[in-house]
Amino acid sequence: MKLENSNTRRKFIGTLAASATAGIVALSDQALASTNFITDINNEAEDWFKKSKAKHKILYDAPEQHEGLPFIWSWVFYATNNQTGTPDKDLTAMVVLRHNAIPFAMEDRLWAKYNFGEVFKVNDNTSKASAKRNVFYVPKEGDYPIPGIDGIKALQDRGAMFCVCDMALTVYSGVVAKKMNLKPEEVKKEWVAGVLPGVEIVPSGVWAIGRAQENGFNYCYAGG
Repeated sequence: MKLENSNTRRKFIGTLAASATAGIVALSDQALASTNFITDINNEAEDWFKKSKAKHKILYDAPEQHEGLPFIWSWVFYATNNQTGTPDKDLTAMVVLRHNAIPFAMEDRLWAKYNFGEVFKVNDNTSKASAKRNVFYVPKEGDYPIPGIDGIKALQDRGAMFCVCDMALTVYSGVVAKKMNLKPEEVKKEWVAGVLPGVEIVPSGVWAIGRAQENGFNYCYAGG
């Protein structure tokens, strides 16, 4: 997607920011002008969807955290298929992290530095305060409502695939940079560098949802 001029570009991102960041300070024209619109993503993003050769594939659309449901449902997909005789090698769950769910694609150090728990309204169930860590990457006792549910890392080990929306990374890093009086391009760069191992950055979440279905993944909304 190419925006024809800077005014159109600022207006477009400004609209996204307004809808995506209720209660958070809006991006300024200066911040928008200095923020990279889209990360330079090559054909690896297209090829990534072809990695799964599994017989049974499901896509979980995660625009919100939903108290960990995108990861709980992924675990349920593996557990119940195993129960009915299908091994992990014939299964792939994919989670598209977009909108307010993007911090779950990033490392603990970024949660602490940028107060993701406060920004994205994620609580740490073990401390009852805003989360300072990615509570669903390697979950601790009490992070999930019941014990034994796999976190992101364990799900990746079973073959699950995770991707994160670059559009949301761009908008939210700009919002947070403005709030913290930092340079948007530097915050965006650090967020991209802090994406968890094995998590693919895709141009947008909605782009990924379309590509996943074109590659044989069945759609499921990852809410309640």
